[in-house]
Amino acid sequence: MQDDPRTLVSTDWLAAHLRDPDLRILDASWYLPAADRDARAEYLAGHIPGARFFDIDEISEARSPLPHMAPPAEKFISRLRAMGVGDGHQVVIYDGAGILSAPRVWWTFRLMGKTDVAVLDGGLPKWRAEGREIEDMPPAIRDRHMTAQRQAGLVKDVTQVAAASKLGDWEIVDARSAERFLGQAPEPRAGLRSGHIPNSRNLPFQTLLNPDGTMKDPDALRAAFVAAGVDLAKPVISSCGSGITASVLDLALERIGHRAHAVYDGSWAEWGMYDDLKVAKE
Repeated sequence: MQDDPRTLVSTDWLAAHLRDPDLRILDASWYLPAADRDARAEYLAGHIPGARFFDIDEISEARSPLPHMAPPAEKFISRLRAMGVGDGHQVVIYDGAGILSAPRVWWTFRLMGKTDVAVLDGGLPKWRAEGREIEDMPPAIRDRHMTAQRQAGLVKDVTQVAAASKLGDWEIVDARSAERFLGQAPEPRAGLRSGHIPNSRNLPFQTLLNPDGTMKDPDALRAAFVAAGVDLAKPVISSCGSGITASVLDLALERIGHRAHAVYDGSWAEWGMYDDLKVAKE
């Protein structure tokens, strides 16, 4: 793969830069309750040297009833400063599944105007499989000044998504499984209807990954979007269950040079909740 410190870097790249003074590594592991995994406990038991734990559920909009919605800029700044992450840092984000939740934090940084940020290709599983260094000591933290400028165009709300569904001026792409998209499998969150946003396309995020958990090369990524019926001449809104794996689609779009994309932050956790929003199942 071609390393790009603004999208995706390899384990070789990270190993070569591990001791760079302006590198900051974040463990952004997150799992659905059904996975029965404790992301913070796993981080404390062992992580890539120097990594800080980024709590997706805590660093979010606390006033929203929806899960882990994007945080206000002020909260993002305060939490990252407390982790010793600030302006001028190159950030690399990984997760314990390979590529699952790390792209969500990559997208959050971009939402805040930060572009020197990349996802670790293959994440912690690949790092461990290669026998690379792991530690269980917390890093030494030094406060670092941080600024943020929210990029409103990178996120869509339910009103904007409803308009896109009706007008067809944006492609809406759903990263959930085909069974959930078609309403054939129950949603993991109680109380949600089954199905998908009318006129959306289905591209399960795993389709964009290799068997070893790394991301496919740009040609294969592009082919996957085309095979799912996505018109790449249009801008894209990515969606999923709660805005986590939608960001995998966003990362893939950035890798293929498709710059006009945004995440539907509420995703199905929001759309599936309201009876006045239409649902499709075919």
